[in-house]
Amino acid sequence: MFNQIGLALAGSKFLPIHYYYIKKILAYDRIHNLQMDSNIGEKKSNDYFPFFKIADDGTIERYLPTEKIPPFDDPHTGVKSKDVLISSQPTLFARIFIPEIHALIAKLPILLYFHGGGFSTKSACDALYHNYIASLVKAAHVIAVSVDYRLAPEDPIPACYDDSWTAFQWLASHANGSGQETWLNTHGDFGQVFIGGDSAGANISYNLAVRVGSSSSLSTLEIQGMIMVHPYLMGTIYDRVWLYLCPKNEGVKDARMEPRMEDMRSIACKRVIVSVAGKDPLRDTGLSFYNKLKNSGWKGNVRLVMTEGLGHVFHLFKPKSDQSLLLMKHLVSFIHNQQQHDQLFRCRL
Repeated sequence: MFNQIGLALAGSKFLPIHYYYIKKILAYDRIHNLQMDSNIGEKKSNDYFPFFKIADDGTIERYLPTEKIPPFDDPHTGVKSKDVLISSQPTLFARIFIPEIHALIAKLPILLYFHGGGFSTKSACDALYHNYIASLVKAAHVIAVSVDYRLAPEDPIPACYDDSWTAFQWLASHANGSGQETWLNTHGDFGQVFIGGDSAGANISYNLAVRVGSSSSLSTLEIQGMIMVHPYLMGTIYDRVWLYLCPKNEGVKDARMEPRMEDMRSIACKRVIVSVAGKDPLRDTGLSFYNKLKNSGWKGNVRLVMTEGLGHVFHLFKPKSDQSLLLMKHLVSFIHNQQQHDQLFRCRL
């Protein structure tokens, strides 16, 4: 049952993916409802499928495997990657990607990216994320800083939100060309900074945009746009997971998961793209976010990309499918400020 039968492509290297788990996650909305029955018992209540469970001895057992790979220079795509330390207290690092540089291109847009995984699993070094971000870097010709933030429950929320703030401050320290990372100093266009992520990473991006918008200390670094792919927000079968991972919370109305109009009005970017999938259990909350943002009084421009017939983060599991490639085209056009006359895009099977 646990045979590695999926494959992820990284240049000329094939990397194994546990397809068994992928099938379980994609089918989760059909076979589970996460509502605890009164006779289930204490052991079952510690099961936070599809992310993790807590054993009787307190051990955390994750359902989703994380297959970390080292950074490398890909001769087939020209994309280079390396890991950099952002902070030592607490320890925080990021994987940076840069495309092949052409002499005529002076500076490149910068994408600060946060991976998904229910706030509790996956990594910027995971094969799924490394491969996808590398593909986006090549397609959009951007520098990507993929943050390996701390995971709950070992580091409870708000650790991930704090790490996003630390990462943004670190990125901002390069704006005058004197930061610690040469790729950013030499090739980064700090007038074209984007933030984004998928699932939990989209949630982290939104909360970062709110925090930057309410801060005066980083006014010199302007966020041009925010990418939110299948955002993890309140109002789904996964509410219970976030509430457990964030011990100090305000319940189902917590503004970090249930965005407030007043916060939306202050988000620190000019453009937002929201992607939802038709068979994703997070679809409706993603659509609600899009509509609330449109009607919040925020002065920016928001796009919605709807992919019919597919599930949560399909683009990671099947990156070469027609629908995944079309989503990639939308992200690239968004970064380069194309097709602004359209507000809604539908990708059909």
